[in-house]
Amino acid sequence: MYPDPTMARIGEGVELHHQRGQREAARELFARIWDDIGGERGDPLHVCVLAHSMADVQDDVREELTWDLRALAAADRITDERVAEAGVPLSVAGLYPSLHLNLAECYRKLGDLGSAREHLRRAREEIGVLADDDYGRLIRGGLERLAEQLGEAP
Repeated sequence: MYPDPTMARIGEGVELHHQRGQREAARELFARIWDDIGGERGDPLHVCVLAHSMADVQDDVREELTWDLRALAAADRITDERVAEAGVPLSVAGLYPSLHLNLAECYRKLGDLGSAREHLRRAREEIGVLADDDYGRLIRGGLERLAEQLGEAP
């Protein structure tokens, strides 16, 4: 799937979680990969994608938020060249709507509605970079649901 072996391993963890429902196994695999890449000192693309994926398998929303914040910080250090080299079918800009959506959802769950609305706003500003494909529709749908939960116009 990915020419980058670390991205392929992350993809295996995502599959464990989303397709096989093995959340704990995915979390354990992600933890091993995190150690292997050197944590936050690793390749920013690996850090971003792994942290974004690790956030999804957390049981505690505060832990989820910590991982999502790591992913966002790493995204700011990624280049489009690195994304293409790894075989990721998005530009760096294409990562941000999902990152902000996840952060907004964490803040909503924590009752920090101001931060939730700020990340929703940022995701909406950047959503135009996504195609009208399954992934783009998934993120747009998530933004619409979140806007409704926050009492904002879609």
